Amino acid sequence: MPTITPELVSLDDEIGSDKEQVLRALSARFVAEGRAGDADELFAAAWAREEQDATGLPGGIAIPHAKTATVNQASLAFARLTPGVDFGGGDPSDIVFMIAAPDTAAEEHLAVLSQLARHLMDEDFLAALRAATTADEVVGIVSEAIGEGSGAARGGAAAAGAAAAGSAGVTAGSAPVATDAAPTGSAKIVAVTACATGIAHTYMAADALAKAAKEAGVDFQVETQGSSGYTPLDPSVISGADAVISGADAVIFAVDVDVREPGRFGGKPVIRRPVKAGIEHAAELIDLAVAASDDPQAERVSGSASTSNASQKHDESWGKRIQRILMTGVSYMIPFVAGGGLLMALGFLIGGFEISGVANDIVVSNALWNLPDGGLAQYLGAVAFAIGNASMAFLVPALAGYIAYAIADRPGIAPGFVAGSVALLMNAGFIGGIVGGLLAGLAAWWLGSLSVPKWLRGLMPVAIIPLLASIFASGLLLLVLGGPIAALMEVMTDGLTNLAESGLLPIVGIILGLMMCFDLGGPVNKVAYAFAVASLADASPDNPVPYYIMAAVMTAGMVPPLGMALASTILARGKFTPAERENGIAAWPMGLAFISEGAIPFAAADPLRVIPASMLGGAVTGFLSMLLLVESQAPHGGLFVFFAITPLWAFAVALLAGTAVTGVVVSLLKRRIEA
Repeated sequence: MPTITPELVSLDDEIGSDKEQVLRALSARFVAEGRAGDADELFAAAWAREEQDATGLPGGIAIPHAKTATVNQASLAFARLTPGVDFGGGDPSDIVFMIAAPDTAAEEHLAVLSQLARHLMDEDFLAALRAATTADEVVGIVSEAIGEGSGAARGGAAAAGAAAAGSAGVTAGSAPVATDAAPTGSAKIVAVTACATGIAHTYMAADALAKAAKEAGVDFQVETQGSSGYTPLDPSVISGADAVISGADAVIFAVDVDVREPGRFGGKPVIRRPVKAGIEHAAELIDLAVAASDDPQAERVSGSASTSNASQKHDESWGKRIQRILMTGVSYMIPFVAGGGLLMALGFLIGGFEISGVANDIVVSNALWNLPDGGLAQYLGAVAFAIGNASMAFLVPALAGYIAYAIADRPGIAPGFVAGSVALLMNAGFIGGIVGGLLAGLAAWWLGSLSVPKWLRGLMPVAIIPLLASIFASGLLLLVLGGPIAALMEVMTDGLTNLAESGLLPIVGIILGLMMCFDLGGPVNKVAYAFAVASLADASPDNPVPYYIMAAVMTAGMVPPLGMALASTILARGKFTPAERENGIAAWPMGLAFISEGAIPFAAADPLRVIPASMLGGAVTGFLSMLLLVESQAPHGGLFVFFAITPLWAFAVALLAGTAVTGVVVSLLKRRIEA
């Protein structure tokens, strides 16, 4: 099917006096043509994109767009509005292209849409659209622009538009855009452009920057990181052939999302702006980048670009920044502990509970052709346990290493891992790892921000920063902080033991349940999870308390997404938007897999109702899990690691009770949505 048809074109019709009415009318067109299944859902996705950042551009253009599961084919709808409607571009928009793409759109479809985005930068193309008298003529102009036309003549202005549109660059997914040869000695600037959906603004910004650089006589190349894929500025970057970037004097990040592989640009002066600035103020960004290339005080690329929204980071609050840093550390740590925990659980399953005390000796002293007295089962159980235990030993170093990475990018990893290992040496546990990671990351970030001679820049990220940051962070832990943190960990462990021995373990379950559901993957949630995982190191058949803690934490963390799924898909569908109901369907498997973040879309939209309901359900689950002495030998996986959970019936009772409480409470608190 063609991307655009006459039925998707509206010429000077009264389809709305504001952008909400226009978006609803165009969404209905997609549904009427069989391109989407639910107009409300498509509108909600497009409106969410508008709230994130207006899609209007100077010159009377608007390109609202959405990617959602209700769309079954990547398509375009066009409206020429008289009078124009405010889409946030400064001028009323009379030319509106609405782009609708499936959330699993193929690269070739997205490439077609990105070609349209490039043509929107060409005045002749826009003039042809404004002069068109029929819907068929508009379809011909657009189809030829995106490579679907028959090649028939469509008028002088339109033909000029097709010829000029791509003058700055390239089709989506091809090599990076480069300007014509610049004068010898001119500044060398590289750029990355990327928008939230990777369809339109990404390519428009790239072409605008390339055009501005050409006019300024600047040697320029830009990498478009769009939904249709991207080709790195240096295709051989993995093997170290990064001549384009290493030879650049400065870099522009015109992005609304994370830059992929930002470490490639480490040490370069950088100009960070939202992607729309690359379209609307391209010449200004080129001038700023040229000025930054000769400014020793200019901001330089460091770890801050890798883990946050680069265009917004300079406005990020300290609270949000700390949350992001902790979440990064824990997210990278989870594969170590999840895989390791499952292997340890398999070791217990195959070799018996006594395997924990003898696994290392068995693995070292035996082999498949020299089995221990316990036979093949004991040997394989010992192997699984030993591998899992080795993986689990990375818990604190990985946590610290990737906290440092979140702050300082790759130069922070080595000092972070070293600080985490020192925290283990000092018995400072996961709290020591967090402190060590923060110290290492801050030290590496500060060192990376220093202005150094060009001959020294290559050594900074691979030798000097890791060396000095390791000395600073690990030295502080060894000489000053490690002892007090270790004492704090001992107090926490002793307190937990005393609560358990006093029969107050359910109270611990309530506290952990509340923490797990308070911020749904945020720092409070991660502290509770890290505490539970770290306690597994002391678990044994004679000391099952860490297994109780792990079970309570994992079960309570499953409650928010399951409770939201229950409410939005079964109990109170009419009180949730179509987009929320779709999120509710996705929340079922996320909850069953212990991914608390599955409830974040609900909490972000209505925190005052969703979070209290989640916390209440989590407290109930944590209480029942502890009361019924549910054990989990696996640190992650939810229902999918049922073989590592005992007794399974008690786990199910605690989980169902908390899910029901959260689902019912949020259903009662929510107000019905007016049609």
